[in-house]
Amino acid sequence: MAEATDIQKRRAIEAAHGYLMLELPDAALRRLGLFPSAGAPDEVEQLRGESYRQKEDYERALQHFERVAVDGERSLDLLMGMAWCFKRVGRLEKSIECMKAAYRNSPKVAVVLYNLACYYSLAGEKEEALSWLARAFRMDNSYRKQVAKEPDFDPI
Repeated sequence: MAEATDIQKRRAIEAAHGYLMLELPDAALRRLGLFPSAGAPDEVEQLRGESYRQKEDYERALQHFERVAVDGERSLDLLMGMAWCFKRVGRLEKSIECMKAAYRNSPKVAVVLYNLACYYSLAGEKEEALSWLARAFRMDNSYRKQVAKEPDFDPI
């Protein structure tokens, strides 16, 4: 089988993005099958990670996410996806680590602060959680409405 052309590869990546927006991770993975399983570009690895995250296969998602360099414009999505997965595999300290990195890269994105508050709450660190939550509220007051429905805040 001949190697895919650059145009075919770009179309496969664009299609995978579209399938993930539609929450069709299996279709995204099929399109990404055009790339080698090892040594694929960062964008492909991140898309694979997101596909497995949507499939709730968090360990496999992390395998792909961890192959991606944390820099550039996709870092926020990457770090948030990793934090999501680490939380679900019981590695809360790694979730917090990822979100702190996201905060260093994107300090003005309220959802980052809100997620840090969630993870600190789950870790039982009430003061740290409340500090991050207050900062998130100052940045985007709409998060106040979500707190009552957020089970991550049950510990505090």
